[in-house]
Amino acid sequence: MNIINGGYNMSNFDFILKNEIFKTFAEASVEAERSIAVTNVSCTIMCRRALELAVKWLYANDEELTMPYQDNLSSLIYDINFKNMVDENVFKEITYIIKLGNFSVHSNKKVSREEAVICLKYLFDFMNWISYCYDSNYEEVTFDESILPDLSNDNLKKEEREELENKLYEKDIELEKTLKENEELRQKLTSARTSKKESYNFKVDDISEFETRKRFIDLDLEIAGWEFGKNIVEELEVKDMTPTQDKGYVDYVLFGENGKPLAVVEAKRTSKDAKYGQQQAKLYADCIEREYAQRPVIYYTNGKEIYMWDDLDYPERKVAGFYTQKELQLLINRRKSKENLEHIFIDDKITNRPYQLEAIKSVCEAFEQKHRKALLVMATGTGKTRTAISIVDVLTGKNWVQNVLFLADRTELVKQAEKNFKKLLPDMSCCNLLSSKDGDPEESRIVFSTYQTMINCIDTMKAKDGNQLFTAGHFDLIIIDEAHRSIYRKYQAIFEYFDGLLVGLTATPRNDVDKNTYKFFELENNVPTFVYEYEEAVKEGYLVNYHTIKTNTEFLDRGIKYSQLKQEDKEEYENLFEEDEVVPDEISSTAINSWLFNRDTIKLVLETLMSKGLKVEGGDKLGKTIIFARNHKHAEEIVNVFNSLYPKYNGEFARVIDNQVNFASTVIESFEIPEKFPQIAVSVDMLDTGIDVPEVLNLVFFKPVKSKIKFWQMIGRGTRLCKDIYGEGIDKTQFYIFDCCRNFEFFEENDRGIEAGNTISLTEKIYVLKLDLITELESMEYQAQEEYKNYREELVSEFIARINDLNRESFVVRGKTVFIDRYSKKEKWDHIDYVAYDEIKEQLIPIFLTEDSDEYAKRFDNLVYGVQIGRMRVKNTKRQTSLLSELVESLKKLGTIPQIVEKKELIMFASDEEYWQKADFFEIERARKELRDLIKFIDNPPRKLWVTDIEDTLTITETNDDPKITSTGDYTSYKKKVTKFLNGNLDNLIIYKIKHNQKLNEMEKKDLERIMFEELGNNSEFVQAFGNKNVIQVVRNIVGLDSETANSIFSKYINDNRLNSKQIQFVKMLIDYVIKNGTISLQVLTEDPFSSLGAVSEVFEDNIGAFKQIREDIEEINRNAEMYA
Repeated sequence: MNIINGGYNMSNFDFILKNEIFKTFAEASVEAERSIAVTNVSCTIMCRRALELAVKWLYANDEELTMPYQDNLSSLIYDINFKNMVDENVFKEITYIIKLGNFSVHSNKKVSREEAVICLKYLFDFMNWISYCYDSNYEEVTFDESILPDLSNDNLKKEEREELENKLYEKDIELEKTLKENEELRQKLTSARTSKKESYNFKVDDISEFETRKRFIDLDLEIAGWEFGKNIVEELEVKDMTPTQDKGYVDYVLFGENGKPLAVVEAKRTSKDAKYGQQQAKLYADCIEREYAQRPVIYYTNGKEIYMWDDLDYPERKVAGFYTQKELQLLINRRKSKENLEHIFIDDKITNRPYQLEAIKSVCEAFEQKHRKALLVMATGTGKTRTAISIVDVLTGKNWVQNVLFLADRTELVKQAEKNFKKLLPDMSCCNLLSSKDGDPEESRIVFSTYQTMINCIDTMKAKDGNQLFTAGHFDLIIIDEAHRSIYRKYQAIFEYFDGLLVGLTATPRNDVDKNTYKFFELENNVPTFVYEYEEAVKEGYLVNYHTIKTNTEFLDRGIKYSQLKQEDKEEYENLFEEDEVVPDEISSTAINSWLFNRDTIKLVLETLMSKGLKVEGGDKLGKTIIFARNHKHAEEIVNVFNSLYPKYNGEFARVIDNQVNFASTVIESFEIPEKFPQIAVSVDMLDTGIDVPEVLNLVFFKPVKSKIKFWQMIGRGTRLCKDIYGEGIDKTQFYIFDCCRNFEFFEENDRGIEAGNTISLTEKIYVLKLDLITELESMEYQAQEEYKNYREELVSEFIARINDLNRESFVVRGKTVFIDRYSKKEKWDHIDYVAYDEIKEQLIPIFLTEDSDEYAKRFDNLVYGVQIGRMRVKNTKRQTSLLSELVESLKKLGTIPQIVEKKELIMFASDEEYWQKADFFEIERARKELRDLIKFIDNPPRKLWVTDIEDTLTITETNDDPKITSTGDYTSYKKKVTKFLNGNLDNLIIYKIKHNQKLNEMEKKDLERIMFEELGNNSEFVQAFGNKNVIQVVRNIVGLDSETANSIFSKYINDNRLNSKQIQFVKMLIDYVIKNGTISLQVLTEDPFSSLGAVSEVFEDNIGAFKQIREDIEEINRNAEMYA
């Protein structure tokens, strides 16, 4: 089959053949047109090839274009100069040629004649634009479809397509050699194009609804595996649309293998809102349902955004792509096969604890109520993974779910989850994407992956038929492990892409879960779908409590003070600084175990652990222990000191486990086996989360921890139950925490700790600062000055360039198409309002690519831009200017480096902090540009690591109280203080009246507020502990309602024989509840334990009058406590 040669006389591209300078790509265009006589596929591939030759010709022959670092076609066309040069409508057309050409080469897609013709038409428009700009003898021409030859019936297999692509590539290498730069010709052609700018009247027709479909929607359907002429019908006629309209024509109807319609697609032109087609699509669905007795799923799209509406099941929602035929058929089938989740069977071999059953039921209830997301907050060790496995078991058994995706942020967590799923659901096929040998992802029901791996696989992994494997509808359920850490910024794109139900798992206490997490799961703050926290689990016997041994040393607390050392220790101290001119008076506590490792300090901690730690085997052997070290060197030194103290263990008893240890996973496996060594695992971050060793009896915090979330995860390594650990019938009841760095004291003072938040890259920070500069420079003060005006335009151009650099084929980028199209237009940057600022910051900046790998330069940029913004906003920039002057001062010491000597004068000025405080905007900008590339020369090796052996002193404090740090914030010191005061002063007249359901007068109210807001604490502490509750309600909730008072209010209903047994049970529950809680909202009556009797309307179905009286009494109780909500 010869595609490249052969032909006929007349061509749409004859006009460009006439000019010799266009020869390289003109002939390729004619070949593309001829190839439509062979196959549509070859036509699209060769159109893309002709386009690439023409683009490279432009780069070789126009002075405004400079070949970028990457010379692939996408990089060339998205270069800012190219995009600004080419007609906007023509540019949109050439992106279609690329997308269709790429898809045709790498799949078995059948290309329709219409698509091939559109490709030729768009190629024609591009060639026509080139001729208009560069041909002095340009004549207007039009595309004539009638002269195209008829199509043969042949199609190309995927292998033949790739072979054709390779042959064309070899041929094009020779052609590109002819594109050598001719400076005279470049000037002439550039001048010809620019001379036409003022009178520019080149026009391409506005994209019609039909072309919108062909350019975007057809391709999106084909990417999802749909085939025109096989299971897609276009312009299907329907009847009786409305009382005033008899007929209508559905843009697309997608059919199943049984010939029944699965979905309708309403297409709108790109310039219209996709939602504009919602009602029209619904009317089409109504008509089709009447004719086929099956209601189709509804889609409406403008080629950029796709909305899906299965109006028998859910409201409309935005989706990343169309479902495949199998996925839509499954969705339709589930309308009948999907069972109600009200009565579910939970396999007690997987989960058998009451709270786990409640968690599973809570998720099922949420899904049954049409929620598509659920968040479970469960303490470490309470069986989150088992609960997730049961949820999968229930949902698959009830035909809600077929394919499941389990995501975690660490390889070990993924492996552990897969291991548990395989063990508890042995009949479910599983695949771990991290291992090429572990299952077939296409055949597996459950797929396990890290977030980053899944991001890569979405774009690259293909099914056996050559189509995309992980389509938007592939997974019915996605389980997110440790949801609080992983669902933001680039990883959130995964959940925006897949359209499955979501279940988030986290051990983070509910009050510490980020509000953005609740927002993502569409939940109220602090109200997860289900919560079961540490205190409750300990109370109910499902986790063990901890006993704290505060192990403080002088050096860890206060550092090493030279003046307080013994004479022999002073000599060792002095030896540390023998190369320095001055011996410092002290070494701070933060240096200990950071760069200075004192063997005696480590020795004291290890000896305390070995003597006081919990032991097994009749007290002869230390129980399994994790020591959390500060860094790798610290971990090594701990093991070295241990081995010198206890050589009898032959170096096996204590081992380092971190990312710098080869085959660390094998050491972990040994640690997990009770009979095997090591007994002590010295970890740097690796064992903070994700390891489940019930035998752990001791945790040593040999490093400070600021994140409360992380602290609780680390504590969770010891909370699990363990039977017979001390011998038959003697179980684990507690574990010890050795706190060497005053972590508990830190969290007592800083209840929420200091969280790192969502990690924002340096690149993101810099672009946010640049965006701030763009907005600040809008003001008249700056726009009146040409230099500032030009600087703003440079920044805007840079943003547009970054937007245009984005890979449009990546699913992460595809989801941002609306924003990309909006902000790639220069006029959209004339004024950045709050909405635009937020869209650019949240939707675009996080997906920007950067070619700058110089971290030191970027850190310098970040500081300088911070100073510039700070000065514009009249803020204190003392910290940044101080850091900048210190950095430049360091450059002064590097006078032998030629690049630094070259900037000597500027460095001398900029090393003075006053320079950064007084220099004008452009002096600072000049300094940034000239110095940024020099920062990497600053000698920044890690500080020399010292090992000393100076005598330290130890203080041990044991605490047997309930833990002072809590997982929820419900037991903060203020709340405990209030509770203790109230329960100890029940005879106080004010508290007595509240407990006995009596109203307070105004004087008593003020007196109560004084006690709460002045004597016991302040208003801020009250709000933090109790939220927005009224003071009287808080007191009532703590002291409860007097039992005699409660019985006197409600016992009349029991005594007068008006109620049946179930209603009496209801009233008794009500009395118990108000005695304990003081008040009761009507919402509580719909929840456990009341709901166990049935709905209130059912319980009092035959006695509604009695319930109305009960309700009035409830409202009176609440009013007296001033509870109005």
